This record gives sequence, structure tokens and C-alpha cells, in this order.
Amino acid sequence: MATYNKRGYKPKTQKEKEEVVETDSATAEVFSSLDEGANKTEEWVSENQNIILIVVGVLVAIALGSWAYQVFRVEPRAEEALVESAQANEYYLQAVNATGEQQDSLYNMALEDSNGKYGLIKIAENYSGTPSGNIANYQAGMAYLNLGGANYQNAIDYLTAYDGDGSILEAYAAGGIGDALVQVDQKADAVSYYLKAADIQSNEFTTPKYLLKAAQAALDTGDNSTAVSSLERIEEEYPDAPEASTAKVLLAQAQIAD
Repeated sequence: MATYNKRGYKPKTQKEKEEVVETDSATAEVFSSLDEGANKTEEWVSENQNIILIVVGVLVAIALGSWAYQVFRVEPRAEEALVESAQANEYYLQAVNATGEQQDSLYNMALEDSNGKYGLIKIAENYSGTPSGNIANYQAGMAYLNLGGANYQNAIDYLTAYDGDGSILEAYAAGGIGDALVQVDQKADAVSYYLKAADIQSNEFTTPKYLLKAAQAALDTGDNSTAVSSLERIEEEYPDAPEASTAKVLLAQAQIAD
């Protein structure tokens, strides 16, 4: 900054006086522009205040509506779904730990309404958008998968509807879809679901399991390159997994056929 611009300094030469005048003029012009812009803004606000109030009102209404919906609709509905699903969840957990005909019976009891309470089918339908409704899709899909027979398409539909948000259950759901597709002889489609299941949450339990299933389904469809890459991943990344010994044998076969 020039010396003559400091507070209290008085210009001495004619040149400094001219520069001070020029600087003051420029400053005045800036403030004049700011004032002009402020006036235009005030005029625009004044002319459009009704529109502004309407827009603000709409935004406030949306915010309040969202809050009210969450508090008075979503949360009570989620709590209601949790209470309603208690019986179906109990039957499902018992079925997971059972075998044979008893297991089939428990899966059916979990799926259907009983004792005045909804089964998994109705919970998924009537409480969609709640955590209980979402998990009911997963449980219903797995129940149908285990029941087998004519239930594989139902298994695919419910497991597809489940949103696992990257959790381990999403991996099981994708793998379950793959299992159902294998049973209905759509092994080429099953491969993609097994590979998806393997990578949703990489770990030493689900990843080698679904890589092996992907390789087996790929070999059955003649997709030897996919089989080789899946088996090599098991051999390289998960050499201590239970699937590693089977993967080693299949890899040798796939490499010969590739």
C-alpha cells in the first residue's frame, strides 16, 4: 500500500493528490455499485415477496410433513411390525435349527398366518419399508429355498426384494438366488449371483464358498475361463479355507478343459 494511503497521511505532491483523488473516486464508484446492487435486490425482493413467501412456506411444509410422517407414521408402523413379526421369527429360527419334516413344517408355519399373527408373507407385504418387512423378505426367500420343489421362483422373488445394504445377509441372499437358479437349471445366471455373493463382503467364510459354487456352475455351462479365475482366487487368497482342497482338484480339470 502506498504511504499516502495510510490513515492520517496528507499527500504532499501534486501527483500524490491526483492519485488520492483517483483512489477516492474508484472507491466511491465501488460503493455506488454496491448500493445500486442492493437497491435492485431490495426491489426484486419487494416485487416477488409473495412468491418468496410461497416457496418458503412450501419448504417448511415439506420439512414438517417429513418430520410428522417419520414420527407419526413410520416409527409406530415399524414398532407394530416388530411386535407382529415375533411369532414368525420364532418359527423361522426353530426351522433353521431343525431337520427333515419338522424343518419343513416350521418353515411353513413361519410363512403363513397363525394364532392371529401374520406370517412372513403378510409381514413382507403389509410392512414393506420397515426393517421387519425387509428382513421378512429374506426369511421368506430362504424358507422357500429350503422347502424346494415348486418354491424356487418364490425364493428368487423374495430374496431379490430383500435389501441387505452390503451386509453379510445380502451375500447369503445373492447366494440363495444362485442356489435357486441352479435348481431350475439356469446355471449361467446363477454364476453371476454367486460371484456377486462372493464380493459383497469379502471374508474367509462366504467368499470362497460362493467362488467355488460359481466355478462349479460355470464348469457345468462350459464357461471354463470363469471357473478358472474363480478357483484361482480361492487358491491364492483363501488357501486355508475348507473349499481350497476341492478348488485345487477342480482347477486342474478346468485348466485342461480351458
